[in-house]
Amino acid sequence: MTNTSTPSPFTTLGIVGTGAMGRGIAQLAAQAGLEVMLFDVKEGAVEEARTFINGLWQRSADKQRITTQQAQQYSERLIKADELNALAPCDIVIEAIVEKLEAKQGLFSDLEAIVSQQAVLATNTSSLSVTAIAAACQYPERVIGFHFFNPVPLMKIAEVIPGLRTSNKVTQRLNALGEAMGHFTAQTTDTPGFLVNHAGRAFGTEALRILGESVADPATIDRIMVDQGGFRMGPFTLLDLTGLDVSHAVMESIYQQYYEEARFRPSPLTRQRLAAGLLGRKTGEGFYRYIEGQQQMPDEPVIAPAPPCPVWISREDPESAEELAALVNAAGWPLETGARPTDQALCLLTPFGEDATTCALRQKLNAKQCVAVDMLAGLDKRRSLMTTPQTQPNVVDAACSLLHHDGTPVSRLQDSNGFVLQRVIASIVNVGADIAQQGVADPATIDRAVELGLGYPFGPLRMGDHYGSTRIMTILNNLLEATGDPRYRPSPWLRRRAALHMSLTTA
Repeated sequence: MTNTSTPSPFTTLGIVGTGAMGRGIAQLAAQAGLEVMLFDVKEGAVEEARTFINGLWQRSADKQRITTQQAQQYSERLIKADELNALAPCDIVIEAIVEKLEAKQGLFSDLEAIVSQQAVLATNTSSLSVTAIAAACQYPERVIGFHFFNPVPLMKIAEVIPGLRTSNKVTQRLNALGEAMGHFTAQTTDTPGFLVNHAGRAFGTEALRILGESVADPATIDRIMVDQGGFRMGPFTLLDLTGLDVSHAVMESIYQQYYEEARFRPSPLTRQRLAAGLLGRKTGEGFYRYIEGQQQMPDEPVIAPAPPCPVWISREDPESAEELAALVNAAGWPLETGARPTDQALCLLTPFGEDATTCALRQKLNAKQCVAVDMLAGLDKRRSLMTTPQTQPNVVDAACSLLHHDGTPVSRLQDSNGFVLQRVIASIVNVGADIAQQGVADPATIDRAVELGLGYPFGPLRMGDHYGSTRIMTILNNLLEATGDPRYRPSPWLRRRAALHMSLTTA
């Protein structure tokens, strides 16, 4: 018989480690009505944390977001623990200390001798195995992962990660606590990267691969992902914001923990830049330079107008062809409608996962006349084109001028299987689908966690539905065939649902 009883709430929460993560968790817990006992081995750290948190509440009261009485009540719930033994009354302790397995195991071993046998021990680890941390405990069934994201009050998600021996009751109580603290709780299995960091692997690693192939520079890639993909920031802006000292370590950690799974393969570019000290904003230079903290983004390339010429459009993808024909007509350029182009025509191709060269040769077209246009996201906010190595300069100029006729920005790429947007989107969807295949979390949790934790316009499964799972399959299969790289092999979850014309969100 299923137990449907409401899990008993926690009343007193201990926090070990009062840095940015510990402070944020303490703030939310106090606001949720818990007494919060703060401990840190560093002299004065607890008082610094209390002063910081109280300052936030005071500013909220000044702006009338909370009352002065509420600010006082919250403040009274923050209690300094002078020593670890003072955490004895806590019914849950959350550690937010250094990300080292031995340190966390040692702390939990010490806490077991202090708190009651019923108390829960939670780790805020972002990358270590919860099961491994619990292995050093006498009662591993009460050890669980409770992973928040920085800044804790603003990132409205917490991952709840039971280890292999964590009890269901403890898991239920943590889910309830996360919700009481105002966060979406994403229950996930104890796998490398858990859910959010796992799902975020494709965005950066595929962009780095594109950069490593000299398909485009960081600014072009970022602009495409923001304008065409709808992301809040591009992958290289994000890498600079996070810092390569953090990002590269996570890339390598997850890659190694998955026994060199090709989908998570890091790039040698980040190791080289890390060695050079080009970490990003924190060092004033990364993929971009920063002056007084402001990113120095290069200007968009200037596109000179070119005289109209006849335009022929491949009809391999009728929907894309119609959209391009409407653009040609709106620009007032002559449109050829014959089965084959004339020798004077600008030939527009619309490949998915193919490069312009392969697409032109397969259709028995003259590569010197051909330009490929990325139609995955349409033509509204930015247009991406790529050329074959033989495309004539006047043809390139004509294509850029045509696509820019109404002022819409245009990004020019070197020949690539899948442009920029197609490659990154297909990789994100594929990793998300494989997370679902592994049962790391249910489909709805995967999508919501990624939207909240990574700020993507869609979760990876909804993203696949948005762009079309069969189209994503086409992109991946063409990438796999062209490169032979197993990073592009489609997940069984994606392959089966695409074949059955099912939503990727269907369990």
